[in-house]
Amino acid sequence: MRKLHLTAALAGFAVITVAAGPLLAATKAAGHYEGEELASQASLTKDEALAIALKAQAGTVKKTELEKEDGGSGLRYTFDIRAGQTTFEVGVDAKTGAVLEHVKAVKDHDHDKKGEADGEEKDD
Repeated sequence: MRKLHLTAALAGFAVITVAAGPLLAATKAAGHYEGEELASQASLTKDEALAIALKAQAGTVKKTELEKEDGGSGLRYTFDIRAGQTTFEVGVDAKTGAVLEHVKAVKDHDHDKKGEADGEEKDD
């Protein structure tokens, strides 16, 4: 009897997990991103910053975040943009709209590397 309850509980969990998948994808597609709680401090919306980033680097956006980081006003939108086989990281100042960063992102075994120190091109 105990195995039957455990099996039923696991089956119920699997159904909930499978059913929640499209909901989670829809939430992400609806525009939620890491650092969204900082948006009230930004002068630009995510979509305005995205338009600027896509002018700097055409491609498909794979990740969006809003973060406090050195340079510019100290608040930036960062977009990972896939163009062909290469991913670029484009940083847009969330208050001025200036492109603060435009680098090729390279993955190593443990961390993402970026910037001139890795022999990559960087636009200022």
